[in-house]
Amino acid sequence: MKLRFPRPRASGPRVPRLRASRPGVSRPDASRPGVSRLRGRRLAATVVAAVVLVGGGTWAVASGTGGDPPVHREDRFMTLPEGPGSSGSVRIDTSFFTAGGAGRRPAVLLAHGFGGSKDELREHAEDLARSGYAVLTWSARGFGRSTGRIGLNDPDHEVADVSRMLDWLAARPEVELDGDKDPRVGIAGGSYGGAIALLAAGHDKRVDAIAPQVTYWNLADALFPGGVFKKLWSGIFFTSGSAGPPPPAAGSKTGADGKAGTGPRSAPDAPSPAPGCGQFEKQLCEMYERVAVAGKPDAEARELLERRSPSAVAGRIKVPTLFFQGQTDSLFPLDHADAAAGAIGRNGAPVAVDWMAGGHDSGFGETDRTALRTRAWFDRYLKGDESADTGPAFRISRTGGIDTTDGKAQLRGASSDSYPGLRNDVRTIGLSGRRQSFANPPGAAPPAISAVPGIGGAASQLSGLGLGFSLDFPGQHARFESAPLSEGIRVTGTPTVKVNVKADSATGDAVLFAKVYDVGPNGQQVLPAQLVAPVRVTDAKDGRTVELRLPAVDHTFEAGHRMRFVLAATDLAYASPAAPATYGVSLEGGLSVPTAPDVRTASSALPWWTWGLPLGGAVVAAAVLLTGRRRVTAPAPDPELAGVPLQITGLSKRYAKSADRYAVRDLSFRVERGQVLGLLGPNGAGKTTTLRMLMGLIRPDAGEIRVFGQAVRPGAPVLSRVGAFVEGAGFLPHLSGRANLDLYWRATGRPAEDAHLDEALEIAGLGPALERAVRTYSQGMRQRLAIAQAMLGLPDLLILDEPTNGLDPPQIREMREVMIRYAAAGRTVIVSSHLLSEVEQSCTHLVVMDRGRLVTAGRVGDIVGSGDTLLVGVEGEVTEVTAEKVAALPGVASAVRAEEGLLVRLDGATAPQLLAELVRLEIPVARVGPHRRLEDAFLTLIGGPS
Repeated sequence: MKLRFPRPRASGPRVPRLRASRPGVSRPDASRPGVSRLRGRRLAATVVAAVVLVGGGTWAVASGTGGDPPVHREDRFMTLPEGPGSSGSVRIDTSFFTAGGAGRRPAVLLAHGFGGSKDELREHAEDLARSGYAVLTWSARGFGRSTGRIGLNDPDHEVADVSRMLDWLAARPEVELDGDKDPRVGIAGGSYGGAIALLAAGHDKRVDAIAPQVTYWNLADALFPGGVFKKLWSGIFFTSGSAGPPPPAAGSKTGADGKAGTGPRSAPDAPSPAPGCGQFEKQLCEMYERVAVAGKPDAEARELLERRSPSAVAGRIKVPTLFFQGQTDSLFPLDHADAAAGAIGRNGAPVAVDWMAGGHDSGFGETDRTALRTRAWFDRYLKGDESADTGPAFRISRTGGIDTTDGKAQLRGASSDSYPGLRNDVRTIGLSGRRQSFANPPGAAPPAISAVPGIGGAASQLSGLGLGFSLDFPGQHARFESAPLSEGIRVTGTPTVKVNVKADSATGDAVLFAKVYDVGPNGQQVLPAQLVAPVRVTDAKDGRTVELRLPAVDHTFEAGHRMRFVLAATDLAYASPAAPATYGVSLEGGLSVPTAPDVRTASSALPWWTWGLPLGGAVVAAAVLLTGRRRVTAPAPDPELAGVPLQITGLSKRYAKSADRYAVRDLSFRVERGQVLGLLGPNGAGKTTTLRMLMGLIRPDAGEIRVFGQAVRPGAPVLSRVGAFVEGAGFLPHLSGRANLDLYWRATGRPAEDAHLDEALEIAGLGPALERAVRTYSQGMRQRLAIAQAMLGLPDLLILDEPTNGLDPPQIREMREVMIRYAAAGRTVIVSSHLLSEVEQSCTHLVVMDRGRLVTAGRVGDIVGSGDTLLVGVEGEVTEVTAEKVAALPGVASAVRAEEGLLVRLDGATAPQLLAELVRLEIPVARVGPHRRLEDAFLTLIGGPS
């Protein structure tokens, strides 16, 4: 992952970028200022740290922004010992950043994620340098242009490299020292880089503060959780590192931009890896191949990974630690941060834990916030700035619905003054269900699906919004359910449950996958963060009672919802036994869930009216009860609209935290059967907000939406008659198109005969390609497969948001034919698109919005050829001043420039009156008539380009 450090704001002229380079390889340019100091530093570093610098390095000055100081950067290779038992060496590619002139300052090391290099950290390093730090970035062994084998943060290799870099920093005159050979230094990094920050703090006492992100505490627990092999993520690890950096050409050089420049890159002698193992150390390759073949970890594999884990030096990490961990992360889940916080806290060091949005499954969307907090952390513990706001001891980013301005999930912070752990203030929820038996099928196929690297992100993001995707096959799982909850419960931490497990298997072991679903009143189930807890229950032939720890989550189960505890025999992301087996399970108590009630959304100072709260309590309570009743009571169906696909009446939605700014305001229109309706408007017009209200994802502030006479609200049964394609769909690339659609439909829980799969496929027109793996599909075929998925069940109302994104002209034409064929059978299509020419060809009707309001609605032909919009042909070029004069005429609503002249929308004036005014203004009119292009009509209706 990448860390982002926002650049301090400033104003002023942009400083041009300067670059200096020297001919030659090993001899510095004597004319360059300060070269004698470089020689001295190089000698000192060699003597003190046994670090050999290849050449004098290269330097550059990165441009500043506004009044920011330019950043000075030095690129160089460090030649370091290969490690114990070897006389060879490795060459580590580094960059050193400073800004702001002379003087000493604290240093920060930035470490990259697995598969990355120092290059991805350059912008972040420059930002930190401008904030008063000396920053060193490097490419770890086996990545970027560094040589050596990947050791997964081996203490004798990668961790030792960091210590030698600290030696080098101690010899730099720019770096503040705490003592002899002791630089004032912090380390930040994400994932692989976060682990090196923890390990370096445990192995080298000179590290003063760290800020690891989304990383592991015990790598063996991460890849072998519960004694089960995490095969998909492990495979990604070992295949993404198998290619390694390209071999350096003899005599090649590297310069200030990381490309052509100075310094030879001859590769050091290194032991040969195992066949097909790429850049990994031989023992790691052999371990992976052994575990992958066996399908289960062994003691030797665990020991190998544990030695490379921060947990191995838990008692020696005694520095201030800011630990960010992602909530949607099946690779390094939240319990790794919990274990780290507990261990480091017991050592007496300050610790803050931040459960950020995102993770390895869904990407990292809070880079600005986490970077600001990281910088404040270093300001406090490296610069000694007591005023730096380091934030609370514990913080969570929570989903607060959907932003009506852009349709994205909103985040809001919740915090507490102390870290609650994963088992704070537990409650027991009763579960019902008899003892159940289920099977592990031969070959463990087909497997259940939860998080899948590469596509799990979309599902895990949607799970926070009450959507998501997961799949359990009949006969391969047991489930136990609670009664509908009488009140909402926020679960923050790790639920637990005791079960009795009996395994009828060759080994007497059972491999199980535990999860808790949130089941809505309509039966739709959501798997929070798409996470499962694997466990290997040994010696279970005669039955064994075990306590299962489920994934740590922060999730609200609403009132009326149920908790569904599921034990499955398989999961796509993990290795299950290939031999068939039968498992029997029963409950030994209820589901114990942590609630952490002291974790609350941050609030401002108490308002003036709090003194009157006791007096007005009854009034407020009554208002809340009445409001609640109105929200949960659905309006009665309107029989007169039973045949109308969609009617929107007086729809309004305010922007978040605004009483008078609207995303949608007083919107009304109606859509009939057989229509293909184009929803048009510039950015910010309210199109996406309208569609999300239509799909029941957000509630309007006023007005109503009726689909076939039924009022739309979250979870409304009538939404089963609506199909939607919004921003693409995630498919399993190794499965065929047909298999992907089968999996999707099974996940809905609806009968197979209701899918109408063949009809949807015929409309989508995929032909024989349906039987091919999705990874072989073109973008256009993927789009058509996604629309076929939306058409499963042949919904009466189909909603398509930007269905032609990323398609070439022939693919766009195919998509147009798909929409027309679907509506031809009496169904209705609503399409939102920026391609006006395509809308003109594929849609029968239009709704045009601007600034949240309806501008016009009607048939495409009527709007394009509307009598109140005229195309005025003018000889010569039309200036903006001329357009403004015409727009100011009485009876004219707007006038905008077009290729052929002026587009004028009338508001009371007639064509003869307009012509007379144009002549009076001495505008050389060549012709006047109705325009015929949708693009022109659209620009006229909204008053110009968006």
